[in-house]
Amino acid sequence: MVATRLQTALSLLYPARCLGCGTVVNDDFGLCGSCWRDTPFVGGAICDSCGAPLPGQQGVDVAHCDSCLRDPPPWDQGRAALVYQDRARTLVLGLKHADKQEVAVPASGWMAHAVRDIVVPNMLVVPVPLHWTRMLKRRYNQSALLASALAKRLELPYCPDLLLRTRRTRSLDGLDRTQRRAMLDGALKLNPSRTHWIAAGRAVLLVDDVMTSGATLAEATRTVHASGAGRVCMVALARVTKET
Repeated sequence: MVATRLQTALSLLYPARCLGCGTVVNDDFGLCGSCWRDTPFVGGAICDSCGAPLPGQQGVDVAHCDSCLRDPPPWDQGRAALVYQDRARTLVLGLKHADKQEVAVPASGWMAHAVRDIVVPNMLVVPVPLHWTRMLKRRYNQSALLASALAKRLELPYCPDLLLRTRRTRSLDGLDRTQRRAMLDGALKLNPSRTHWIAAGRAVLLVDDVMTSGATLAEATRTVHASGAGRVCMVALARVTKET
């Protein structure tokens, strides 16, 4: 009873505010109706490999986008919660560069909804790592925040440092798929003190904040596959599409 009264008092003093515009909302770390409408959630028909939205209605047949048909990614299935544009882009950039770590909790709920059909029991949730120099500057890994919150929602095991980034790579903006892959080749490795986490072909769910070409997630997939992982899936908070 004391805890309930304390929570009520805190909610009166510090009411929940919309992540998008800051107006008071009913739920902690939610979106108001207007910002919800302005946030492009991925829905309907999607590519089973990368999570990109596809034209038409969701059906019984598994669909793939043209890009994944031409060059299939190394992971088994992929999902994304948002299209990287409009309000979604603002939310992601706030999490990534403006220290708005509170975005991770509600975002993990959107991601949990996106992956509901591809997760399996005991699947290991693993974030895409940052290089230590970027970690030092930013103080946190936004993908790890998302992965931690997602694992809690899905009640799955979580290993924040299964993967290590061995070198700092330049920005991948402006590079094509081949250049991105060459830039990332060998940039990730399995943490030698965590090898037991993926023994015996364990399923892995890789988590990233934004997927553009998928080069980083592809390198992460190849790294965990080479280390003994079985089924590997990925989820991104937001997905860059051709239209964005």
